[in-house]
Amino acid sequence: MRKRQYDEDDVRVRPGKGSRPRTRVRPAHDAAVEGFVVAVDRGRYTCLVGPGIPRINGDARAARPAKGAARRAGKAERTLVVAMKARELGRKGIVVGDRVAIVGDVTGQPDTLARIVRVEERDSMLRRSADDTDDIERPIVANADQLVIVTALADPPPRPRMIDRMLVAAFDADIDPLLCLTKSDLAPPDQLVSQYEPLGVPYVVVEKGSPLGELRERVTDRISVLVGHSGVGKSTLVNALVPQARRAVSHVNAVTGRGRHTSTSAVALELPEGGWIIDTPGVRSFGLAHVSVETVLAAFPDLNEAAVDCPKGCTHLGDDCALDRFVADGHCDPARLESLRRLLASREGSDDD
Repeated sequence: MRKRQYDEDDVRVRPGKGSRPRTRVRPAHDAAVEGFVVAVDRGRYTCLVGPGIPRINGDARAARPAKGAARRAGKAERTLVVAMKARELGRKGIVVGDRVAIVGDVTGQPDTLARIVRVEERDSMLRRSADDTDDIERPIVANADQLVIVTALADPPPRPRMIDRMLVAAFDADIDPLLCLTKSDLAPPDQLVSQYEPLGVPYVVVEKGSPLGELRERVTDRISVLVGHSGVGKSTLVNALVPQARRAVSHVNAVTGRGRHTSTSAVALELPEGGWIIDTPGVRSFGLAHVSVETVLAAFPDLNEAAVDCPKGCTHLGDDCALDRFVADGHCDPARLESLRRLLASREGSDDD
């Protein structure tokens, strides 16, 4: 057999690193479609596109359905699109409630996948840390304007320090808090309500099988996120407010007194009367390592001004705090200072959180 003769055409030359022009200019994606993230599952984002989704500045009223034929037509034009995050977004996280720009296949047909290329500016971000020693912020929900703290009056018993922590998170995110007390048929709400009366936190009381008129009125035309530990009845409330939601519910363990996680991920659901509620998985801890003392104090404007007389580095929990003298001189209700210190102490953590 004759030996093959090789020439220069047989040599494969790999282009050098500098031979391919690169640019930092990214496409503007002017034709991107606006979407609202309603669910997140293992790197896939379910987004609602079309008329009636929440707009910039958290305007949930824009999502209120129209009446009659216009309402049916608007809903018919909306589509659920599954998308992935574009590489150009880097490590930027996307959570339920985000308003995003989407390109690619936005038909919502099976086996199609679009791409999220931009996350719009957020109006708010509800966050927590894993524990009080981990200052890494973990986003929960974006663009909510109301935090509904759901707690049972019995079975499982209320955990005031957990409620305090969630209130601190609401103040940090600049979100209006609402205390929702469930299972009032098992225990009266008076004692728990009295603890939060000095804070001026609004509340609603519900019991099994009762109408949810007051709660429904407070969440209509708003973007509300429901947070609470397992077994307090969040999913039951969601199913009553949004009948087609069909969120799974479970019972409280008779031995441990704790509920079992039934909601495994956050999901945004549209209310029939207008607005959105975001159901979240039950939490057993709510770290506040990312929240500063100044943030908590800012939620008490009647005490914040007096804090300028405190010594440098004052924690407002010990001796030599100017707030004690301020209250003793009759400038503020002592219950307000007690509430402030309870919230500040909740940042330290304890066994009953």
